[in-house]
Amino acid sequence: MNQNPPIRRRRAHLSQFSTTVLHPRNPWVIAFFSFSYPGFGHLLLDRYIAGFILILWEMFINQKAKINLGIFYSLTGDFSKAMEMIDERWLILYVAIYMFGIWDGYRTTIDLNKQYILANRENAPIQPNSIGPWDLNFLDKRNPWVAVLWSVLFPGLGHFYIHKVLVAFFMFAYTVAIMYFGDLPQAIHLTMIGDFDLSRQIINMQWAMYLPSIFFFIQYDAYTSAIHYNALYEKEMAKYLRDHYQNKQFKFPI
Repeated sequence: MNQNPPIRRRRAHLSQFSTTVLHPRNPWVIAFFSFSYPGFGHLLLDRYIAGFILILWEMFINQKAKINLGIFYSLTGDFSKAMEMIDERWLILYVAIYMFGIWDGYRTTIDLNKQYILANRENAPIQPNSIGPWDLNFLDKRNPWVAVLWSVLFPGLGHFYIHKVLVAFFMFAYTVAIMYFGDLPQAIHLTMIGDFDLSRQIINMQWAMYLPSIFFFIQYDAYTSAIHYNALYEKEMAKYLRDHYQNKQFKFPI
């Protein structure tokens, strides 16, 4: 009988640039973030390629259809202006991909939760580190609130702290582009010197409306990822100690 059967399902994978881990997720939370911004739900599932594609598509189609301006004027009660802003020719193309992102995030979460249960029962070894020519990554305890603090200061910094480099770099560059095209640095400067009227005039709301969803997502993801990475560290350490230091004659309680 084979005493060391091959590993069928891994619980986690460490690369130079990120840590991918299976853990229970609430499918409604994933669906909510996919609803708030297409692609965010997929990033929470560590499905980076699909997430990046949906995020870039959201920016492209939103700019063409002027959906953010429609939302902005609707929130201020100017519904006629909101209707004028939206381009129906592009809006039709927006709906199908938007609904797919929500459905696919919800469906995938349920399937990955099943994979987690099976992988956890198999108790496969966990890779504690990854070292390569570009970077190194290792399991360690990190403070979730420190990750949140850096994410508040600027999206992406908290993810650099927990070594989620792919998401960190993408969200950092994405936020910089949005702030630049939305004239947000100038608006912040004018606000700080007390010129509120000019600040309101210079800001581009079509671009600025992206930021609330981005800041909320980036803080949530940094916080929860830090917690799950800490739990993964504890699981790896516990398994190592059991395999190497547990007396084989020890009788487990029934």
